[in-house]
Amino acid sequence: MWRAEAATMEEDTSRELSVGQLLERANRNRNPDIDEPIPIGGDIAINSEAERNADPCTSRSWLWQKWTDGKVYIPYYIANHYSATPIGSLYHSTVQHELLHAVGFNHEQTRSDRDNHIRVYLENVIDGMQYNFDKIATLNQGTPYDNSVMQYEKYAFSKNNRPTMLPVPNSNVPFGQATQMSNNDIDRLNRLYQCCE
Repeated sequence: MWRAEAATMEEDTSRELSVGQLLERANRNRNPDIDEPIPIGGDIAINSEAERNADPCTSRSWLWQKWTDGKVYIPYYIANHYSATPIGSLYHSTVQHELLHAVGFNHEQTRSDRDNHIRVYLENVIDGMQYNFDKIATLNQGTPYDNSVMQYEKYAFSKNNRPTMLPVPNSNVPFGQATQMSNNDIDRLNRLYQCCE
């Protein structure tokens, strides 16, 4: 009974965390086995660079195709073995985040226009984790930078408890706290796949 109560308490606490916090904490000290795919961006596992499905790829028409019924079906697999603790467990927000990766989206802090919206402090980033902040030639679908479910929180990958990212011009603006897709996430997805709302 204690174990079930502890798991419930941990689950309740984890619901207060943003998707970025959940993913960063789950993957911070993870060392994949030699036969596991290479992790990039902190939470994207690929077998090779050829398998990357992100904004630069979508610009070359590497999108999931629409079926004859006009819908886009994306195959996915969610394993049935997850721990009872919050870190590594399955949450609605992390599923949304990971499926957005699968349909072609990167982390918000890697957007090509991110310097207009956030300042990155690489000096505060854990050694060897700076690649999580590399800018990518993203399409952005004509939508603004926002509190996307794809945005990590301001202390992501911090080695010294100082922010690795702060919004500009006002560093007090909250960000990286999303627990579900934003309206702009949905709009980007609809624009990319030319879907009706």
